[in-house]
Amino acid sequence: MELLASSPPPLFPSSPCRRSGKATLHKHFHAVAPGKSCSSGETSRTAICRAAEIHGSEQVKGREPLRRGTVSPRLQVPDHIPRPPYDGTEHLPDVNPDRQMHDSESIVRMRAASNYDISVFHQPSMTTDEIDRAVHQMIIDAGAYPSPLGYGGFPKSVCTSVNECICHGIPDSRALRDGDIINIDVTVYLNDGDIINIDPVTCCSRDTMVTPQEHISVVTEECMLRGISACKHGASFKEIGERISEHVNKYGYSVDPFVGHGVGTIFHSEPIIWHTYDYEPGFMVAGQTFTIEPTLSMGSTRCEVWDDGWTAITVDGSLNAQFEHTVLVTVDGAEVLTKC
Repeated sequence: MELLASSPPPLFPSSPCRRSGKATLHKHFHAVAPGKSCSSGETSRTAICRAAEIHGSEQVKGREPLRRGTVSPRLQVPDHIPRPPYDGTEHLPDVNPDRQMHDSESIVRMRAASNYDISVFHQPSMTTDEIDRAVHQMIIDAGAYPSPLGYGGFPKSVCTSVNECICHGIPDSRALRDGDIINIDVTVYLNDGDIINIDPVTCCSRDTMVTPQEHISVVTEECMLRGISACKHGASFKEIGERISEHVNKYGYSVDPFVGHGVGTIFHSEPIIWHTYDYEPGFMVAGQTFTIEPTLSMGSTRCEVWDDGWTAITVDGSLNAQFEHTVLVTVDGAEVLTKC
């Protein structure tokens, strides 16, 4: 069974993301809602966002801005491992309009595709390229394909987004430093078509005190969990963004304008999952799988994309944190498929 819904809204109207050079805003499933920025909503929301932007400007003082390092050549995947349909092309697939449903057999395969633990792959002094190599090896050793590799021309097997990088950071020679925030976005293609997103965030800090980086990471995870708590058969998709927004507003952070998406045998599909107050039509149905992946900023939600066509960073240098889980809607709640 599928939900019937009206045509989806345009994906990039009034986008706060600026293109740098020849870059294009790459991921169709990461959409920007009309009017969804710090100026949206009530006057109180605007005031909170403005305060957060001031805080964001202050907290970047003394921290070196993120700079791109050297990107090593694309890693190879053994011939015996099944490839996704986009492998070997530079084509960025459109978001599939279908909302993916799963029976008991495909749910078992989705669970198998989520059985990866990457918590050991992010330590101070490691480069993001070393993280990419380690995770790549773990994935191919399990007989799976790292889904980001070659997707729309993406050159690496994972996304590593550090500090002010909101998402889609390309692993390179930059070494992690004490106090960095890093998000590692891992997606695998297994069994000729089962795709799962595994997306942890961590703060590489040796400090025993709760740092601003650790605090925003904690709040971001709490937002994700509150979004998940809204999920069950018959629930409105709008409830996810409402619960996240209610929580984030308590702390003066901002929700970046990127969204979750359906996932399964297709990498990116409907429904689009908004992490702010939204107008996404329809209701959840038991058997659906999708990602919930809020990204919070200490300051402005305005972003720009580097000329690599992928790396999205905040224009004011504000730190970001993101958490993501893939969830399966059940009759009375949701099962998290991506517990590391």
